[in-house]
Amino acid sequence: MTAIKVFPGITLIYNDFHIQNCSSQFHTNADFLCIDFCREGRIEWKLDNDTYIYMKAGDLQINSRENHIQNFGFPLQHYHGISLVFHIEEAEIITKLYGGFSIDLATLSKKFCMLNRPFITQADEVIAHIFLEFYNIPNKIKDDYLKIKILELLLHLSVLEVPKNFDERPYYYKTQVEKVKAIQEFITKNLEEHYTLNELSEKFSIPLTSMKLCFKGVYGTSIYSYIRTYRMNKAAIMLKQTKENISEIAHKVGYNNSSKFASAFKAVIGKSPKEYRNSIV
Repeated sequence: MTAIKVFPGITLIYNDFHIQNCSSQFHTNADFLCIDFCREGRIEWKLDNDTYIYMKAGDLQINSRENHIQNFGFPLQHYHGISLVFHIEEAEIITKLYGGFSIDLATLSKKFCMLNRPFITQADEVIAHIFLEFYNIPNKIKDDYLKIKILELLLHLSVLEVPKNFDERPYYYKTQVEKVKAIQEFITKNLEEHYTLNELSEKFSIPLTSMKLCFKGVYGTSIYSYIRTYRMNKAAIMLKQTKENISEIAHKVGYNNSSKFASAFKAVIGKSPKEYRNSIV
């Protein structure tokens, strides 16, 4: 986490996590408004009713950080994004900028944080563009540029309508999440084997439809797509770090047919196994 104080009471944080989970002990009685944007990866947190909710790439979340003492999970073992933290009392100084900036942070907080549920939605084109610009700022103008982009974001949020049936995230029960995580661990530890969805459903005692929906909710893709990508990434590591021939590597990730392996590898990695190995310097 790289934190930059932009205005009094306003901090921008670049989040770059390469871990499976982390714990937060943040607690305060002060009024905060926090805006999170997920650039890449996924983040998971547990709600009070023993359910889990997920934030994916391109999502925007706004909350007050009232319930921030908990563990956070990263199903893909990485998460990259930006958090903007507004200490409302201190940050009100921005209302005096440019002869009077018309944004009331307390009103903005009530708009998004009084819904009795997390406000998470796919960021619109304007908001996504603003956040992505935070990653491409020349150092020479960085301080002033950050100020301008934060004010632009606040102005856009002030006119953003919150529909009654906004993009509410599906919740997944703890028992479901635990089972699909066990499935993920099982299939990634047995790459040489191929299991049908029905076999996995029966082995882990979870209905087929629930298994497919919950797995995609946790990991962002289907079981088939997930394991194929996982296999190809493992193969890429072996191609890079070992001198094993391609057919041996193919067998280790569950392919007895080298041509089928080469086709799957190119579809995921973008190069054939031979081209990928030859491209490594």
